[in-house]
Amino acid sequence: MDRVVVSGVGAVTPMGVTAGSTWNALVEGSSGIRAIKDEWALDLPVRIAGRVDDAFADALPVREVRRTDRAEQLALVAGREAWADAGSPDADPERVAVVIGSANGGIATTLEQNRVLESRGHRRVSPHTVTMLMSNGPAAWLSIDLGAKAGARAPISACAAGAEAIATGREMILAGSADVVVCGGVEAGVLPFSLAAFAQARALSTRNDEPERASRPFDVGRDGFVMSEGCALVVLERESHARARGARLHGAVAGAAVTSDAYDIVGGDPQNQARTIGLALRSAGLSPDDVGFVHAHATSTPAGDLAEAAAIRAALPSPPPVTSTKGATGHLLGAAGSLGVLAALGALRDGRVPPTLNVDEQDPGIDLDVVRGPARATNADHALVNAFGFGGHSAAVVVSRV
Repeated sequence: MDRVVVSGVGAVTPMGVTAGSTWNALVEGSSGIRAIKDEWALDLPVRIAGRVDDAFADALPVREVRRTDRAEQLALVAGREAWADAGSPDADPERVAVVIGSANGGIATTLEQNRVLESRGHRRVSPHTVTMLMSNGPAAWLSIDLGAKAGARAPISACAAGAEAIATGREMILAGSADVVVCGGVEAGVLPFSLAAFAQARALSTRNDEPERASRPFDVGRDGFVMSEGCALVVLERESHARARGARLHGAVAGAAVTSDAYDIVGGDPQNQARTIGLALRSAGLSPDDVGFVHAHATSTPAGDLAEAAAIRAALPSPPPVTSTKGATGHLLGAAGSLGVLAALGALRDGRVPPTLNVDEQDPGIDLDVVRGPARATNADHALVNAFGFGGHSAAVVVSRV
């Protein structure tokens, strides 16, 4: 079977403004979580986050910045990096697609322009508001930038969006509706409103005095996730198409599955999460024993990490090593799954699984071999990436060495 391969990667994250710098920071065990020193955060119960260096936007023309939301800017920068990394494929525009998922889209624009409306009146609202706030904006802008005419899709599936976008890109190539697909997730919601809302839901860590130690997947003392922003994208192609043009391959997206728990609007169902993993392995033609390591969704919430651990053990009776890079990056929401795919690709390529930070005492209810301390050597051929979101969205992606 002609596999779906990854010929390009791009990322803008709290760890770095390129895919390479992000990967290096992950494997070195660095942290991208910092205290929020803006005045607007002083009265909030949560004052930590994973934020992208504002200098990332220097790569964009001023006119482009004025017309786009931060989420769209992140997607343009990461998308251009991924496209260039793929060798800027000379493909028929009608055979090129873009799929970028998000949880909140242009939420910064929505909130800012509503403040303008209330304080200065309707005549001062930006004429670009609609195209800046729409959740399909990142996919639309990048499709225009690349001239992609095979589709500009935008899965809106909370924290599973980035993984679902990659699954969708794979499906499009296997179905023959596109030859090249740029896909992944983006999020730009580190804002007072978002932090306050998640804090009220008691979903966020309140370790304000220890930002770099706040995100603690699998640790007995975890108290919630750390909100972050960023974008991670991959370029997918049929292997024969990529090799014919001499592309350098990062790996293959061997399988994927997207399901819905139909269980709870917030809590995940371990049984369905396990089913999703099984479906992803089946689509890749692999058995549970073929999985060399798992990049877990593991956001550092008390209930979520336990549920996923149960799902992993149910789907993989002899679980391989498990890691969650959210200890370093925080939770990029809609971009979390695609960043997990980038981390898995790097681990398979370099033979080093990045560690889970801040696991001082592993929760006794999580019976898994969690990668702690330094990066762990691996000779794995296949890795599993999980992504789960509010609303019961479940996604799993199988990444393989080429």
